[in-house]
Amino acid sequence: MVDSLEWWVPSVAEIPDWFLAIVCQQKAVGQGTGRWGEYAAQLLWQRGIRDPSQLAGFLNPKDYQPSSSFALGEEMQRTVNRLAIARQQGERVVIWGDCDVDGITATAVLWEGLGQFFPADFLTYFIPNRFTEDQGLSIAGIDALVDCTLIVTGGTGSTNALEIEYARGLGIDIIVIDPHTVDRPPAIALINSHGLPTHHPFAQLSGVALAYKVVEAMYETLPETPQRPLEDLLDLVAIGLIADWVELKGDCRYLAQIGIAKLQQTQRLGLVRLLELCKRSGDRPTDISWGLSARINAISHIQGDARFCVELLTSLDPSRCQHLAEETELANIRCRSLQKDMAQQVKARIAQLDLSTTPAIVLSDPQWTIEVLGLVAAQMVQEYQRPVILLGIEPFANTASEAKGAARSPESINLYSLLKEQGHLLGSFGGHPLAMDIRLPTENIDLLTAAINRQLRQQQPLTILTERRADLTVTVAELGQGLFRELKLLEPYGIGNPVPRLLIQNCWFEKVWHRNVEDWRGRKVRYIKTEFELWDEGTQLGFPGVWWEHYRDEILPGRCDAIAELDFNTAKKRYELRLITLRPTRTLAPSIQLDWLLDYRGLPQPPTTGVLQLDQCPSHWDELQTLFREAVQTQQKLAIAYPPPPLNLPSQTWQTLVGIAKYLSRTGKAATYQQFIQKLELSDRALRLGFQTLEILGFAVNLQGDQLQVTYQAVERVERQAEIDQAIANFLEILQEERFHQHYFYKVPMTTIQAIAYQTVRGLIE
Repeated sequence: MVDSLEWWVPSVAEIPDWFLAIVCQQKAVGQGTGRWGEYAAQLLWQRGIRDPSQLAGFLNPKDYQPSSSFALGEEMQRTVNRLAIARQQGERVVIWGDCDVDGITATAVLWEGLGQFFPADFLTYFIPNRFTEDQGLSIAGIDALVDCTLIVTGGTGSTNALEIEYARGLGIDIIVIDPHTVDRPPAIALINSHGLPTHHPFAQLSGVALAYKVVEAMYETLPETPQRPLEDLLDLVAIGLIADWVELKGDCRYLAQIGIAKLQQTQRLGLVRLLELCKRSGDRPTDISWGLSARINAISHIQGDARFCVELLTSLDPSRCQHLAEETELANIRCRSLQKDMAQQVKARIAQLDLSTTPAIVLSDPQWTIEVLGLVAAQMVQEYQRPVILLGIEPFANTASEAKGAARSPESINLYSLLKEQGHLLGSFGGHPLAMDIRLPTENIDLLTAAINRQLRQQQPLTILTERRADLTVTVAELGQGLFRELKLLEPYGIGNPVPRLLIQNCWFEKVWHRNVEDWRGRKVRYIKTEFELWDEGTQLGFPGVWWEHYRDEILPGRCDAIAELDFNTAKKRYELRLITLRPTRTLAPSIQLDWLLDYRGLPQPPTTGVLQLDQCPSHWDELQTLFREAVQTQQKLAIAYPPPPLNLPSQTWQTLVGIAKYLSRTGKAATYQQFIQKLELSDRALRLGFQTLEILGFAVNLQGDQLQVTYQAVERVERQAEIDQAIANFLEILQEERFHQHYFYKVPMTTIQAIAYQTVRGLIE
């Protein structure tokens, strides 16, 4: 998508020599000479990481002194005392986890860590099914426990005061380990980071890190008992920390740093296979955020049962781990497909909003798959740089309905504070400042939308939400190993220290091509990526890159400005760019007039005479450039007047096409070619492919005069099922690409069309 936001890059600061010297001390052998360290120093300085007493520990975990688990004070001491009593008295202990990645890894850490102190028969774990059970503690779940006298939660429980009181009435004590916002529940102990002062080294710890600290306290209290090193748990800690998107500072950053080092050498059979499947080595935070956590999350989103993942992370059975990892990969593929379809629907809805006056996006739909709303909302936040709330609607009590969904936010907005102000409209909400799950009566959706938008407009200028920020301006020649290793000094990235975004100006793209991603078996996945080479005037060699979930036609012709992240592709063993956004290079000259370009998109009555008119959506920039040249050469105005794109999904269009074919074959009636085009909102190419697909199903489409007749003869579907499935998949893929073009060109800002027109006209003049 061409970026319509304003771009902002911080000015280059004057870095003190002493500061640059500390950064350069981290230089490794083989990293070159010259300006090495200046970009890393610039980033650190911009982000306020300047204290010389803390800088070395920030860059290198060997120079950081972690705090004792007992820095959590009396609550930790009560936790250890209660666990010690349970061990001495042979009590049955249940670990009660949560179905997100932080909750799953917290459960695995407690399962393995406390397993060093409790016999296997006296320790078990339970995670509610995302589809069929309430999240967090539940009375039904507590009733199902047999002979349990102690529950230890992993990343949940802080809002379950009623359920905790119920458990106490049954003689069950509960230790709550939960990082989320809390009014202290009546638990026997609460291990929680949210209420700590902001300067506390544990203030940012997620559920898995808090679980690790509990296990660490047990190791310190009973050092002779454990048989496995405590450090064996750190790979799990790193996965949960990175996936939970917490601010990585203090002990939180330290645990993530040493955990990633442990992950790179992990012996966990399930993790080893997962890393193979996602073609990553485990030495980068992005190996977790783009690889492991997406796959672990997919299991509960697709299957509902997250206990599957705890076994994947902890099992010692090679064949079982192989099976679980590949099932996880299949769930991830399915999840990405659902996410892609829903993202297309959401973008179509967003296109109907006036974002210049809408600080927060709130959308609902009864057809949306609730389990992937959080993934899509996070994607929309990255694209539109504002809070996004997506809601599915569930039947409730047969008379009313309840909306349930996900809220996500950019770093500039505290989502918890935003929603807390409107708590009277919500049934429930919980999470952390950037990601929350919410429930509310459907009749309150419009009230919530109006309230939070009004609240945001009062709190801060809308310009904060309409800026696209880059961190550093670089050239293509500076991309590569040296810059990558320098920026890697600041890893792991997170809140307050985001992945550096690089601005490359006046560049252009070559060898552009898009294709479907393939799974580990070589089968195509319905997930697009565009590959390219990036060039500018200062390089003799293009630099490779990829743009995920974008088609090649979105790469603008001519000179561009681009914002991207620098990455290392483990599978291809090369450094490459991950493109974030682009725009035409802003070099419009006043000597070239563009008043002959008219934007009539969305207007009811475009001009019909005296102008060239584009009333069908183009599929490529070349089509627009051809019209630009014709308009200039014939001295006519050009009206961009194609209609809004259809909102229906490709699968819905296919079902409609089959339905029409069945109706015509059954009734003997006919329809014109143009009627098919108008009813289905298809291009000529897509409709012809649709007819070919119908023929494989047994429908014969014959043209008689200007009428299309459809007849049907049953085919043996079992023998031809693979052929039928492939034909339908090909039709849906073509239609998906066509729909993408329609949405893309309908939303392209007029300033971008003008910029491409300017470059085209300048070429004619020169």
